[in-house]
Amino acid sequence: MVTRHVDLRSDTVTKPTEAMRVAMANAEVDDDVLGADPTAYRLESEMAKLMGKEAALFVPSGTMANLISVMVHCDVRGSEVILGDNCHIHVYENGGISTIGGVHPRTVKNKTDGTMDIAEIEAAIRHPDGELYYPSTRLICLENTHANSGGRCISVEYTDKVGEIAKRHGLKLHIDGARIFNASIALGVPVHRLVQAADSVSVCLSKGLGAPVGSVIVGSKSFITKAKRLRKTLGGGMRQVGVLCAAALVALRENVKKLEDDHRKAKILADGLNQIKQLSVDMSSVETNMVYFNILDSSVISPEKICEVLEEHGVLAMPASAVSVRLVLHHQISESDINYALTCIKQAVDQITTGATTK
Repeated sequence: MVTRHVDLRSDTVTKPTEAMRVAMANAEVDDDVLGADPTAYRLESEMAKLMGKEAALFVPSGTMANLISVMVHCDVRGSEVILGDNCHIHVYENGGISTIGGVHPRTVKNKTDGTMDIAEIEAAIRHPDGELYYPSTRLICLENTHANSGGRCISVEYTDKVGEIAKRHGLKLHIDGARIFNASIALGVPVHRLVQAADSVSVCLSKGLGAPVGSVIVGSKSFITKAKRLRKTLGGGMRQVGVLCAAALVALRENVKKLEDDHRKAKILADGLNQIKQLSVDMSSVETNMVYFNILDSSVISPEKICEVLEEHGVLAMPASAVSVRLVLHHQISESDINYALTCIKQAVDQITTGATTK
């Protein structure tokens, strides 16, 4: 019988803290669709100020936040967005920018650090002379941190360069900043500076910050006015949303400072995994709260099998590829949890390899 649970599938699995529950119970609310919810207003104002933008908008999810942002910038159907081939918008958001937004994705290969080659981005921009044949480029998207690259941070210098390209060609820049506060803490750069070059940013509240629900979009006042209309169109206009925003305000005020400890614990976990001879972690890739470990002999140990055995011990993880597993830290994972997970991972590896040898 499993007596301990350590959930490392994602930083989306946090439970609301007691302070969040109290804030939700006591939240001052009104109808946000009518623009009257005071707690939503406080959250949006605080986030806009933190990010150095004019205005902000609370939405139910990060996927909706990115979809709205892309659609505002690409308001003519058949427009084109340049984005990484391994980014969240392109891989994990159900093709919404195409199926709902009528926006064509033009992918550029993501490098191992999550960036795209600057020259390749510029080369992907369509020349206006070809508008009879090609989609019109209107937007460039970045992701920071870059999840599929292991939670790697995109530097302010790189972001500024991409912003310069966008301006030079009359394009907009959107940052999928689901974990932008992780990047800010890891890089030691204020979050407003990290997104200064962006015309819009989506910020997830329910990942590392630990709120139960929601994301916020930030940008100019005119951008947010258009975003609000699209939120309603997509079914994201909610009523007494201050109940959710109250928890998000607690997360924003109390949990940003905890991210540094998440990053520290991720390095402890990665170092421990490297002590297990059948596994390998590229320590240089562990910049924030994500750890990807590679299985050196995947013919014997598959990611699916190791996750299955771990679950029997109450440790939850996610296969990331045919040869790797993803583990994600958050503020409700303790060092004791990490030590327990490492013990279980070693036992799982031994169990699988011994079983394979004796068959």
